[in-house]
Amino acid sequence: MKMELDITKDDLPLMANTSHMLVRHYVLDLNVDLKSHVIDGTIVLFFDTDSSCRKGDSEQVEEACHSQSDGTCCIQAPEACYVPVPNASACSTKSGCNDFAVCGKGENDTSDKNGSHGNKELASGISSSKNCCDIEIHGSEDFLLVLDCCDLSVLKVEEVDVAVVPGIDKFTSSAKLMDASKDPRDLRNQIVHELVTLPADHWKEQLQFYRLCSQAPACGELLFVTGTWSLEIRKAGVQLPKDFPHAIRIYYKTKPEGKSLSWTTDQCDRPCVYTAGSPINNRALFPCQEPPVAMSTWQATVRADACFVVLMSGENVAEPTESEEGVLNWFYYVTMPMPASTFTIAAGCWAEVKRKTCATDVQRNDGLFPLLSKADVRLLEQTCGHLPYPCRFQDPAATSQVVIPHRVFAPQCLKKSCEEVLLQLIPQCLSAAYDLLGTHPFPRLDVLIVPPNFSSLGMASPHIIFMSQSTLSGGSHLCGTRLCHEIAHAWFGLAIGARDWTEEWLSEGFATHLEDAFWSAAQQLSSDEAKEQQDLKAVLRWQRLRDEVQNSEGDLQVLRPKKENTGKASESGAAVIKHGLNAEKVFMQVHYLKGYFLLRSFAGKAGEAAYFAFLKKFVRAFHGQLILSQDFLHLLLSDIPQLKRYGLSVENIFQKWLDCTGIPKLSPDQLVLLLECLLEKKTLCSKTLECLQKTYHLREQDAEVRHRWCELVIKHKYTAGYVDIEKFLKEDQAMGVYLYGELMVNEDAKQQEIARKSFATTRDQMDASSAKVVAEMLF
Repeated sequence: MKMELDITKDDLPLMANTSHMLVRHYVLDLNVDLKSHVIDGTIVLFFDTDSSCRKGDSEQVEEACHSQSDGTCCIQAPEACYVPVPNASACSTKSGCNDFAVCGKGENDTSDKNGSHGNKELASGISSSKNCCDIEIHGSEDFLLVLDCCDLSVLKVEEVDVAVVPGIDKFTSSAKLMDASKDPRDLRNQIVHELVTLPADHWKEQLQFYRLCSQAPACGELLFVTGTWSLEIRKAGVQLPKDFPHAIRIYYKTKPEGKSLSWTTDQCDRPCVYTAGSPINNRALFPCQEPPVAMSTWQATVRADACFVVLMSGENVAEPTESEEGVLNWFYYVTMPMPASTFTIAAGCWAEVKRKTCATDVQRNDGLFPLLSKADVRLLEQTCGHLPYPCRFQDPAATSQVVIPHRVFAPQCLKKSCEEVLLQLIPQCLSAAYDLLGTHPFPRLDVLIVPPNFSSLGMASPHIIFMSQSTLSGGSHLCGTRLCHEIAHAWFGLAIGARDWTEEWLSEGFATHLEDAFWSAAQQLSSDEAKEQQDLKAVLRWQRLRDEVQNSEGDLQVLRPKKENTGKASESGAAVIKHGLNAEKVFMQVHYLKGYFLLRSFAGKAGEAAYFAFLKKFVRAFHGQLILSQDFLHLLLSDIPQLKRYGLSVENIFQKWLDCTGIPKLSPDQLVLLLECLLEKKTLCSKTLECLQKTYHLREQDAEVRHRWCELVIKHKYTAGYVDIEKFLKEDQAMGVYLYGELMVNEDAKQQEIARKSFATTRDQMDASSAKVVAEMLF
């Protein structure tokens, strides 16, 4: 696929060439300095090449995997921190000049005789010379590894000699490794391949060897170029991904202005830092492969002053150890492969909020099989469709865990509010989620009240949820609904992710719809009470969606903006997130609301019981995987065939909901429901009623819809709509009797005059029974 990208616009580039090499694991070793607003340290990346690149013998594959000498799929080469050395003008593309020099005022060439950089920091040269790195000049035959990177000072990149790790010989006994042992490069790469492909039940051993390998000495520095959006790395003479080092170590540090991190103070005026859910994700925190397809695991050791608590996406509860006086080490790991964008960290003077009672946080269903249906038990016995990892859906103990272990952290001054509101709600909301969707995808949960500068009410990441302090006041409703929304992301957004980030509705639409179901269950509402609450929420959301559609660009209202190109990337794997940097889009809710109404319509047509039974089945089939809209829709229409009776197909759902601007046209029944919900509201202003009529063309609808519209006009004394009442009483006499009573009950002189005038005009045409009933109302 040819890909044109102009990074001066609002599209977000994903530069990593994931079609050639995939990161399978990250090992981070970081220091957090809250005074200087810098995180520094190392990251070791363990790669594997995909099947097409491992073939290696095909001329076509060699051609595809070479450095993109004409630019990566039409993407302009980034601005770089190196320029050719003084004699580079004598070099041509054919000569394959390998020399680089530091770009920046007064800086000397720090390259060694092989063209590799030394330890000297090169941050001053980043992005300082436009187009000063033409890939062709530096040897078009060398393979380039491209990572997503922004606002980082990269100091050094080196190959890790995993072959010298003590005990690594247990990975060198296979026939492939015996053959590879003749070439040290092949041996190192094959060892990494054996390590990243260890069976899931060897995960503890795997983590241990990742740690040991990350600490191994270097066996050569690598050439690198840092651009606006990427870090490009090469090894002289290496032309194919399969021959490129599969374990590399990068020394780097963040910049205070980097947008992946928010350096601020908490509500107690103490310094803190956290990943704030930036549109650029984590590329200003560590060099990584950002495209969702780069599903990886990670482990991290983070050092901070002893007065700070470090929270992170991790399956374990970190137990800090002292590394030096006044400094603590925090270690976390993740064994479930996920996109690097889901990595989250927060460091601050957080206090844990604990219950005063001794009640346990963990609830289990010890009678597992009585709770699970026979169909659920059969699902438990099925194999999973994801990459191998220690999966909770295959663990009977995990599948019976109704409420997973959880903790709450907050600044000291908010502990009491958290104890009174948030802490009480978590078990209820987790239990409600389990009842509807089954197995919790993650083994534990931390909830952190983040600083006031947080731009959202909540944000979910693996094993941790950030919540705004705004959710703690005014009772439990806002806190409960937001908590339910973020808990829903454990299934939709994290355990099941969108293969193309432009399909945000697959995360936010699902979380918004599930939020209502979870919260109703958490409150233990009756079915009638739940319906009433959810219908009212639907009305409010419809008004919000309508207002947003009327006041935003059409392009931003499309749930599948890339349409038939959704999920496609360039030959190298590079892609763009359409409108990913658009400042307006950050505050829009169209992906939440339009997706919500689509799912609500499915549940309404299928029946909630059938719909949620299907959703549990879908989670079981697709957890740990990335999906596109059609994956969900195909299985939905296959599993609930009665939906096809409504004329639904994947193609018309795309056409009417996902690929178009604006709000889908409502059916008469949906309009009746909307108007009936509005009738429950005490007040609606004239402007709202005018907008309602213009948006849905209520005067042109069927009699059922117009009857509800007339009721709204009467209730809110909307004088511009009185003509609609007069017309209805004249032309729809069979349905107008009730309206006479409404006009009289309101005790409004103008409305009573309309009733009497209309009756006088139509009385002789009415049947005797109707005329008698109306006359008794009026006189």
